[in-house]
Amino acid sequence: MPSGKVRFYDPERGFGFIAKDEGGDVYVRASALPEGVTTLRHGQRVEFGVVDGRRGEQALSVQLIDTPPSLSKASRKSTEQMTLITEDLIKLLDGIGNSYRRGHYPEAKTSEKVAHMLRAVADELEL
Repeated sequence: MPSGKVRFYDPERGFGFIAKDEGGDVYVRASALPEGVTTLRHGQRVEFGVVDGRRGEQALSVQLIDTPPSLSKASRKSTEQMTLITEDLIKLLDGIGNSYRRGHYPEAKTSEKVAHMLRAVADELEL
C-alpha cells in the first residue's frame, strides 16, 4: 500500500493532495478519509490505495499513520488569558442570541468578529 505525507488539504472544500514517498502527488477527496476523520493536516503521514481518475491518480481508503505535533498546542495561551477570552465570547454570543430572539440577524461585522473568535478558541482547545 503506498504511503506519503499530506501536502495540502482544505476541509471546507473537501479535497487535497498527498505527496507520495515514491514521488508525485495524489488527489484525495473527503470521501476517502476514515470514518470520523474530517480533515488532514499538512505533513501528516498516511497510507492509501490508488486508482487512476480522469485527472490522474486519486487516493482511496486513506489510513492515518501518525499525526504531526500541533503547533497551536505548543503556543497555547495561559488559562488566565483563555478565561478572559471565553467570558468575552459568551457575552458576544449572548448578544447574538438576543438579536435572534427579537427576530433580527446580527450585523455582518459582528458575525465576522464572532466567527473569527470561535475559530481562534477552537484552535486553542485543539488537543
